[in-house]
Amino acid sequence: MAAEKKELRVYNSMTQQKEAFRPAVEGKVGMYVCGVTAYDFSHLGHGRAAVAFDVLYRYLLHLGYEVTYVRNFTDVDDKIIRRSNETGENPLDLSNRFCQEYLTDMADLQCLPPTHQPRVSDHMEQIKDMITQIINNDCAYVVDGDVFFAVDKISNYGCLSGQKLENHRAGERVAVDSRKRNPADFALWKAAKPGEPSWESPWGPGRPGWHIECSAMSAHYLSFKFDVHGGGIDLIFPHHENEVAQSRAACQESCVSYWMHNGHVTNNNEKMSKSLGNFFTIRQITERYHPLALRHFLISAHYRSPLNYSVLQLEGASEAVYYIYQTLQDCEDTLSSFKEATPSEGTEPKGKTVRVLPDAEKCIKGLQKDFLDKMADDLNTSHVLTGAFQDVLKFINNNTNTLKKKQQKQRQLAIIQSLTEIEKEVKGVLDILGLLPPITYSEILEQLKGKALIRADLTEEQISRLIEERILARKEKDFPKSDRIRADLTVKGIALMDVGTETIWRPCVPAEQEEKLPS
Repeated sequence: MAAEKKELRVYNSMTQQKEAFRPAVEGKVGMYVCGVTAYDFSHLGHGRAAVAFDVLYRYLLHLGYEVTYVRNFTDVDDKIIRRSNETGENPLDLSNRFCQEYLTDMADLQCLPPTHQPRVSDHMEQIKDMITQIINNDCAYVVDGDVFFAVDKISNYGCLSGQKLENHRAGERVAVDSRKRNPADFALWKAAKPGEPSWESPWGPGRPGWHIECSAMSAHYLSFKFDVHGGGIDLIFPHHENEVAQSRAACQESCVSYWMHNGHVTNNNEKMSKSLGNFFTIRQITERYHPLALRHFLISAHYRSPLNYSVLQLEGASEAVYYIYQTLQDCEDTLSSFKEATPSEGTEPKGKTVRVLPDAEKCIKGLQKDFLDKMADDLNTSHVLTGAFQDVLKFINNNTNTLKKKQQKQRQLAIIQSLTEIEKEVKGVLDILGLLPPITYSEILEQLKGKALIRADLTEEQISRLIEERILARKEKDFPKSDRIRADLTVKGIALMDVGTETIWRPCVPAEQEEKLPS
């Protein structure tokens, strides 16, 4: 990606418009993203948020920024306590277990590890210090060991979400409690209850409310002023709204330059969530589909748009990833057979300069412009692997085939040079998108085939037997049987391809794909 980099513009939820991205400190970016509440396996919604902000992280690194990326774990929470009561497990042990499961999912999805991954249980002192600061600034009050934030002390409460304070009624996303001065007031500290984990504090033993943790940890790692705060769109209210209020109550100069939020993953156009029971975990999906296919699916829509889950979409993503890596594998195989003939540094031994083909140069420039234009426009990944990217793959396929035929020496070298440069550009795009794992192309293809076998409920040996049956049927001119074997496999997502005298198979989108829940 050597093309001229365009200025990045991002949508700011606070101003509700796209703005030029200009960090407070030149060359450095501070970014905080709300992570998961660790009490269960993470679902596709969590995966989408992680991948969306991983793409931002990777792109900022590509632009040359030094990025401090913080993503927290909530490991002290009502949901964790409820689940631990059900399982009989210590709450912190349970949350630690699911923190580790989340990290496994993130590694599978090719998400780079953030700079810091703080946990609430490790930052009690910072949380208590911030609560003390808020009380001292007369923006919170203590009742029977609980500490409540006084929302009417903040003049612009609602500035992020557009929620008006007078519209808040007890019981609607805020806990009913007659001790509150205002029904919209929320807990900064909760007094200890029997059987729950608790920590000592100036207000008595207890634990933090949900919202305060992110204000305290973001301030600890990034200061009260930083560049990007991200999370799912469902966090705008009340979580992020309350963060804005309590951070400003603790420090008047508190400021986040860009609030960024990703859209929901939906199932039949309804938000996917654990509370609705219509969710699939990342693990359920990656048991049947390659994590690269899932990542491809998650970036197939603009990060702010809703993304509707469907098996057909996942099948399409898997097919797209297979095509990309089969193309790169064919390119690598072809180039390796000409390795001896490849000139070093683009020159022939006789001193003639070897230039890439004009069509290759056009493809490279088209890919660079298309990719950088889309990424600079609020990370528009929705069509980044179509258009110019597909033109480049077509160029590779056409020219690997051409190279297998006899060519004049100078043209042969030009094709080799062109394929080498184009492969480098394709890998650059895939790397920024997080679609380039540290294994060989052939290993990725084998893994994709392995997942296809799981979905088809077949083994390699069974497919080999069916291929032999089909070969025999063709020899005996029993073409209906031959066609039936091929068609039956295609319905299961297995495509048979006759290459010369050999028949091979590859995954494909099933011919008659039914919507099924992953099992």
